[in-house]
Amino acid sequence: MKSRIGKGKAGTQMKIGLIAMSGVRACDQELLELGLTLPGFVERSKTIASLPSLGLLTLAGMTPDKHEVVYRDVEQIDDDDAEALLIGFDLVAISTFTAQAPEAYRVADAARRVGAQVVMGGLHVTVLPDEALQHCDAVMVGEGEVCWPEILEDAEHGQLAPVYRSQPREFDLGQAPMPAYHLLDMDRYNRITVQTTRGCPLRCEFCASSILLTNQYKVKPVEKVLAEVDAVIERWPRPFLEFADDNSFANRRHWKRLLPELAKRRVRWFTETDISIADDDELLMLMRRAGCAQVLIGLESPVEEGLHRLELRGDWKRRRLESYAEAIHNIQSHGIRVNGCFVLGLDGHTPEIFDRVIDAAERYELFDVQVTLQTPFPGTPLYKRLKAEGRLTHDGRWERCTLFDLNYEPRGMTAEQLTRGFREMVVKLYSDEQTRWRRETFNTKYRRARRDAA
Repeated sequence: MKSRIGKGKAGTQMKIGLIAMSGVRACDQELLELGLTLPGFVERSKTIASLPSLGLLTLAGMTPDKHEVVYRDVEQIDDDDAEALLIGFDLVAISTFTAQAPEAYRVADAARRVGAQVVMGGLHVTVLPDEALQHCDAVMVGEGEVCWPEILEDAEHGQLAPVYRSQPREFDLGQAPMPAYHLLDMDRYNRITVQTTRGCPLRCEFCASSILLTNQYKVKPVEKVLAEVDAVIERWPRPFLEFADDNSFANRRHWKRLLPELAKRRVRWFTETDISIADDDELLMLMRRAGCAQVLIGLESPVEEGLHRLELRGDWKRRRLESYAEAIHNIQSHGIRVNGCFVLGLDGHTPEIFDRVIDAAERYELFDVQVTLQTPFPGTPLYKRLKAEGRLTHDGRWERCTLFDLNYEPRGMTAEQLTRGFREMVVKLYSDEQTRWRRETFNTKYRRARRDAA
């Protein structure tokens, strides 16, 4: 039998606050100051920071109409008057990633002080529910859609259980509700998120994505995806969409049904995928016709040493290394920009890696480059390995899990060499000269190649 916490009035209408922990954090002040003078470095970070929380909007879409639901970005809640802004809520739900966890806990504490029941979920809470329970009344472990109806019923009666777990149940994306896009202030967002798939068939050691929430790779039915796109278009006539997928095109058959219909909507969009899409010219053609502007691909390392055993199931990424240049060329020849993501500080990396990344970005003719430091997020195989090896240097300092702050002892170079080399690499990669060269190369070579192919 569940132990329950009694708060609130039984069976009444509730005012529910959904708090999105948005934004990109970094502790490295020198790197932050560099970002102010290197617009290319923070461009993607600003985009991520401006994305609404699709998870919370989905929960709002499942909430009965009798309840009043308010969506707020954490930036709208100042620490100095957080309590005043949270007064009046019967239930507050907060979803957080690891880097935002300390801030999320402060918001949760403030909400409880003014009498709200507080439930927390997301990747970090799923991995460390006992930690989160020090700051809230209940935690959602796993997929929120499975737990939310029960949480609402219990909260109505003031009897929240401490823990709600989705597993071993799996949420069927065929039952996905329409996200409550109407809750968003249209002027705050330049991209809107839509999910088409959940999970990833690859198993990268460092990955802290939805594979921590679900054991399956699953797709949302084409009709539901299109309905959500249409709902976005009703509010934003010419939207730019970001598909909130970990690896969109793992199920090609699904996308080859979706893309011709998506093309009729005349939207532009961005998503994340793996390098194998380069093998399918039919898919690339359909993607471009359907409005795909850019894909982010995790290249991770331009040298084999960093890729060895990075993908745990079959060393897949290492085996694809030699095809990177040709694959990126083929994707971009279809008019689709590639944002190549590199992770610095992988085992096997030495101080030479920084020049190798700069050389690779030029040799691959990438339109965009995203660079991060390897980060052991709790719950990942990487975190477990480094902890067992005694290499975690800031364990529990979750505010350092930003992708830009070092929190482990690297191999192949010192911590100082890695942080200093990363900063110097950023200056070179995002200089006006390099950024302009990448843009001009794509605009001349690849757009012309696409016209010639047509």
